[in-house]
Amino acid sequence: MLKGLSLFANVGIAEAYLESIGVDILIANEIDVKRAKFYQHIYQKTNMIVGDITDENIRGKIINEAKDKNVDFIIATPPCQGMSIAGKMEDFDKRNQLVHYAIDVIKQVKPRFVLLENVPRQLKTKIKVGDEILLIPEYIKAELSGEYNFNEETLVKAMNYGVPQMRKRNIFLLSRKDTGIHWEFPEKKNIVTLSEALKNVPSLDPILREGEELTLEKFPDYLIKKKEGGKVSKWHFPPSHSWKMVEWMVHTPSGSTAFDNEIYYPQKAGGVRIKGHYNHYRRHNWNKPSRSITQNNGVISSLTCVHPGYLISDDCTEEGRRYSDARVFSIYELMIITSLPLDWDIPDWAGETFIRKAIGEGIPSLLVKEIMLGLIKQL
Repeated sequence: MLKGLSLFANVGIAEAYLESIGVDILIANEIDVKRAKFYQHIYQKTNMIVGDITDENIRGKIINEAKDKNVDFIIATPPCQGMSIAGKMEDFDKRNQLVHYAIDVIKQVKPRFVLLENVPRQLKTKIKVGDEILLIPEYIKAELSGEYNFNEETLVKAMNYGVPQMRKRNIFLLSRKDTGIHWEFPEKKNIVTLSEALKNVPSLDPILREGEELTLEKFPDYLIKKKEGGKVSKWHFPPSHSWKMVEWMVHTPSGSTAFDNEIYYPQKAGGVRIKGHYNHYRRHNWNKPSRSITQNNGVISSLTCVHPGYLISDDCTEEGRRYSDARVFSIYELMIITSLPLDWDIPDWAGETFIRKAIGEGIPSLLVKEIMLGLIKQL
């Protein structure tokens, strides 16, 4: 069994299947107290070190603990918001510098294997190292290529490994040279579409922020659907949205954006069109995996967040064209799309917004499992 350390651990989404395949995460580090508490609820055997990895005392504690427990595998998933196209992409965002501290831990612990994950834009992102400005990949290889073999291809799509989500990532797979192992991505698997992934998940109507009275007026089956959803999972409950946004999406077909509507388009008071990205107010497509789940996945207006929906009626007019599920994905649906185990023990105290953000920032569990199985087969 590999003995592991998880850096920037979030709530442990990447680790969901690791113990079952022979990877024992003994130590984890997370700066956010609430996320660390969530992580510890699920992985009770792991020693969670709560604190800022840039703090020398915290980093020293992580390193010493890892050495004491003979850690031979490190997974590090530094925050991506400074590089992500869903973020501001500011030059030299301080979060982009966090990879430096992960590298310091790796150099001192010297594990046999390392998985370093981030968004594809990491390949083109520069950081400051002393007086130098380097691309992050240049920096990582300059620091570690003396002792480690690197994978040749670093870009990977989660959808190629059984995850019903496109999510493209840049992942460095490092194997210490004395292992004699060259760690590459495993063979691709069949793509899973949303129609396959969500085929047994009941439809839900949203709860309107204007209140239950209007909700029942607009969606007479709301309570029946809510009850059926609850039978599947306590996490399959109706998201809350404003009626104006819901109405736009009711008339928007699967895979389309409300910006293409001629009547029910995103608008301000007086019918003035709202300007936005072409993937805002967009429904997912049943015939494809989901687009990347972001931390803002609970907001209809964010990047492709709306359920694909089922056709209710269509008389060839926009007014008569109606689709169900004019809402974002439920927590339960997000678990499926992120390939989390459906019995994953989310703590009851965790709020919806908090869970959504944590899932949106996590690397799909099944992708990590498949990559790690590729390594384990060589050991």
